Amino acid sequence: MIAASTAQAVLAWYDKHHRDLPWRISPKAAAQGTRPDPYRVWLSEVMLQQTTVQAVKPYFSKFLQQWPTVKHLAAAETEDVMAAWAGLGYYARARNLKKCAEAVANEHDGVFPDTEDALRSLPGIGDYTAAAVAAIAFNRQAAVLDGNVERVVSRLYAIDAPLPGSKPLMKARVQELTPADRPGDFAQAMMDLGATICTPKRPACAVCPIRERCLAFAKHDPERFPVKAAKKDKPVRTGAAFVAVNSEGAILLRRRGASGLLGGMTEVPTTGWTARQDGAATADHAPFPAQWETCGTITHVFTHFELRLTVFRARTETGETGEGWWEPVTNLDAQALPTVMKKVIGQAIPLAFRKHAI
Repeated sequence: MIAASTAQAVLAWYDKHHRDLPWRISPKAAAQGTRPDPYRVWLSEVMLQQTTVQAVKPYFSKFLQQWPTVKHLAAAETEDVMAAWAGLGYYARARNLKKCAEAVANEHDGVFPDTEDALRSLPGIGDYTAAAVAAIAFNRQAAVLDGNVERVVSRLYAIDAPLPGSKPLMKARVQELTPADRPGDFAQAMMDLGATICTPKRPACAVCPIRERCLAFAKHDPERFPVKAAKKDKPVRTGAAFVAVNSEGAILLRRRGASGLLGGMTEVPTTGWTARQDGAATADHAPFPAQWETCGTITHVFTHFELRLTVFRARTETGETGEGWWEPVTNLDAQALPTVMKKVIGQAIPLAFRKHAI
């Protein structure tokens, strides 16, 4: 009964205070029988992993304009998908997005499976995404546990065990709370509660619909939860990046290999840094001889390490491109450049992203 009354309190709050999001069906529309588009639900959930709602909105809109259905996305060129994704980060998601679209289009005739197990069998769909799509798109009684929900549940039950080890317990609690009726709305309500009320710092407990049931609120210490294991220092990797420019205002670009970090993305030539090893950081390792000048260093933080690249710039007409190509500065926005490469080019050519020729 406690779980049921808690779920009802959360849903009542959601009916009045839900966020209006472009991939979401409102509670009123859902009550009238409108069901969410599984493609939109899946696309938004993949985009939202490790990314904020505000950052995702323009990307979501752009994807729908270019590829309005999963079959359209399946038929797209991989390079076009990677270019549209550039800037969202975690680029393995984009590669898996394309593979998943192809599987749904080719193996399921463009119709998403409607159960957690079947969804989990698709490329790139793990436990969280399978549960979210099953609950939101198909009204399955699935326990959806993202970062916002973890925060709400850990405070509600004052779970002292640190993350990530406490995730199974949290998921079990969410499973107990999730109602058979309106599980999709409940999942989204818990996400909204964590995003707008039960925030990491200074949660608005005074207006929380379940504060009287919340053990962390009773302890007067909600910000202690969720408890997290001590973070390890991120290793620092170094390398060099080379921005070559010709007289026509074009930059030498190349495409990274399909697998591994930033796989399939576009880059300027760099030395062989990885998450586990440094790359050379001097002009001696440039892709071809030229008058390379140092432009400073950029820093970019990945999930598991920090990268510091020394940036070199040269003007040239005779450089060997190998598998690369010359791209006009004014067309860089159309390329699948990850954020780290945008930083590199911006360091070497500050006007490059203001649409000026060199």
